[in-house]
Amino acid sequence: MNMVKLELMVGSFMLIGILCLGYVSIKLGKMEIVGGDYYSVVAVFDSVSGLKPGARVEVAGVEVGKVDRIALDEKSGDRALAFLKIKTGVKITDDVIASVRTSGIIGDKFIKLRPGGSEIMLKNNGKIRDTESAIDIEELVSKFIHGKVE
Repeated sequence: MNMVKLELMVGSFMLIGILCLGYVSIKLGKMEIVGGDYYSVVAVFDSVSGLKPGARVEVAGVEVGKVDRIALDEKSGDRALAFLKIKTGVKITDDVIASVRTSGIIGDKFIKLRPGGSEIMLKNNGKIRDTESAIDIEELVSKFIHGKVE
């Protein structure tokens, strides 16, 4: 009888420990099990060179979301679509400007949002019309070296 109680106690503590470890792993990894409190918007860029899914989205230096995924625009075939997940409490105007930026000299790429003056807010699955693509340093240096700077 005592052996059964001991095994149940040990089993219970093991189960609780595994659940706690899973919770901490999910929180530290910033993963989401179910959707989360986000809404989605899409931005169309000429180039998102170096931008990766999971990159942060900032407004005035404050992280307000992340890049969910990046895909090629099937309609045009030569533009990139960046699908952004924005925190629900953050309101973004429909005339916002999205720019691909680099943090530091050789840092990670992120998307910077500069709000406009409109009073119309983007809703779920809205589209950001004004974008600025990433500056490709290698291409710029190559043009400079080969004398093709315009």
